[in-house]
Amino acid sequence: MSKTLQAVRGMNDILPDDAEVWEQFEDIVRDWLRSYGYRPIRMPIVEPTPLFKRAIGEVTDIVEKEMYSFVDALNGEQLTLRPEGTASCVRAAIQHSLIFGQPRRLYYHGPMFRHERPQKGRYRQFHQVGVEALGFDGPDIDAEHILMCARLWDDLGLEDVKLELNSLGSADERAAHRAALIAYLEGYKERLDEDGQRRLHTNPLRILDTKNPDLQDIVEAAPRLMDFLGDESLRHFDGVQALLKDAGIPYRINHRLVRGLDYYNRTVFEWVTTRLGAQGTICAGGRYDGLIAQLGGKPAPACGFAMGIERLLVLWQESGFIPEPLTPDVYLVHAGEAAQRAAFRAAEALRGTGFTVTLHCGGGSFKSQMKRADASGATYAVVIGDDEAAAGEVSLKPLRSGGEQIRIPMEILPETLADRLLELEDDDGGL
Repeated sequence: MSKTLQAVRGMNDILPDDAEVWEQFEDIVRDWLRSYGYRPIRMPIVEPTPLFKRAIGEVTDIVEKEMYSFVDALNGEQLTLRPEGTASCVRAAIQHSLIFGQPRRLYYHGPMFRHERPQKGRYRQFHQVGVEALGFDGPDIDAEHILMCARLWDDLGLEDVKLELNSLGSADERAAHRAALIAYLEGYKERLDEDGQRRLHTNPLRILDTKNPDLQDIVEAAPRLMDFLGDESLRHFDGVQALLKDAGIPYRINHRLVRGLDYYNRTVFEWVTTRLGAQGTICAGGRYDGLIAQLGGKPAPACGFAMGIERLLVLWQESGFIPEPLTPDVYLVHAGEAAQRAAFRAAEALRGTGFTVTLHCGGGSFKSQMKRADASGATYAVVIGDDEAAAGEVSLKPLRSGGEQIRIPMEILPETLADRLLELEDDDGGL
């Protein structure tokens, strides 16, 4: 016998109980994004590999180690499963002239792919909600993104989520800081680990983000990018902070916050928690004013952020979230050929008036079907036998209350069921 096939390591099935929690989360997120005027966009999962090399940077961990890239066997094109969404969104905006003459507030959600070591909240296929504001200058949109996140955490009832903030300045300011940083780190070259030595002359800013405990004293004493910022960058950063203070949003300036993608400039931020172990960042983003031009578009400012759905769901449940059971209003039980045809008509009539209905399929006795009806969580069972079918009637049986079973004409089933459900709501004190 052949071996049973399994999912690819780090790419997980989301089974019905969990998938329903995902849908509840996605409903909340969609309402939240609409309330801020953001519109949906959907991009392909597969993109040209040069898109990510140009946008993210060829000497980043993502491009060097983590991308799922392959050659299209038909035309030899280099393709990659998207490791993040911003580059794809900007590519789409340029290709379809979305920001010609007007800025855009956009969002997307879906799977991303990185070849990492799977661990809690971090998988090789993971899912993100991404938010991008294209064509907006000034600190107000940066602050709006941070305030949006704070509101979502409140809507979800999340606990122990803190904001860290930094500014990466302009390209010229980063270049001056980079030169000073390389000169400083060269004095400690023998102490740098393998990643640090590899990055010393290609991406030294990433050394500041190292988790290696043996390098913390070196990193703490390194030149700070903040000391290289000019007046314009400082004014922008002060403007963001002023709006956050007005809104009562606490934050900590983290001079080591650099982000792992080369396209960021000026404001960068992360929302972090101590409840998820090493994977403490649940949302991150910032400004990337040069990316649109870098990918071939007319220069325009932009900023955005992304949040990891898997990590957020773990934190949501650890903060006390109890999934709302998704149960039908009615489980429809039937026995006999005429009853089966009547049951199909009754089920469609109920669905046509807005009720959720599970129609029993697969045969079985009334007793076994009623067990299924009870296990479904439905509020009522609608029972049809050949006698009811011949009379054009149904029996309506309460499953969650002590009421009596009644027999009624089929044509008044929808309105009778609506009245009974309303009575139950009133008895429970309403919704």
